[in-house]
Amino acid sequence: MSEEKVKEDPVKMHKDANTLYEVGKFNDAEEVFLKAAELYRKAQNYFDSTTMLYKAGECAYTLKDYKVSVEHFLESAELSFQKGFDRFGVSALEYARDCYTAMKKKDKVKETEKKIKEIKAKLEKSF
Repeated sequence: MSEEKVKEDPVKMHKDANTLYEVGKFNDAEEVFLKAAELYRKAQNYFDSTTMLYKAGECAYTLKDYKVSVEHFLESAELSFQKGFDRFGVSALEYARDCYTAMKKKDKVKETEKKIKEIKAKLEKSF
């Protein structure tokens, strides 16, 4: 396997990013999670792509970069809802709400809370 192929292995990146996260290198982890998310998306592995976006959001959140964090969580939620990972999407929205709360954006908090309630109500009806 060529060296470029090894570098483009999303599973290895996923593991590397988790390791970086575990040792507290959140900036580096965020960057690798985002690269892995893109590679997973290209490979049509949407669940792992949404997971990597979510983890990138957690990194930015830990670094108190709420503006960037909310972008990652919203992207994770959007892809989750497109692909039917609704419960995962709700988790991402809840984290996005927490980002808005930290940024003191009350209208965005209310808007996100409303969306979460609507989706949870739909999910409960489907069971």
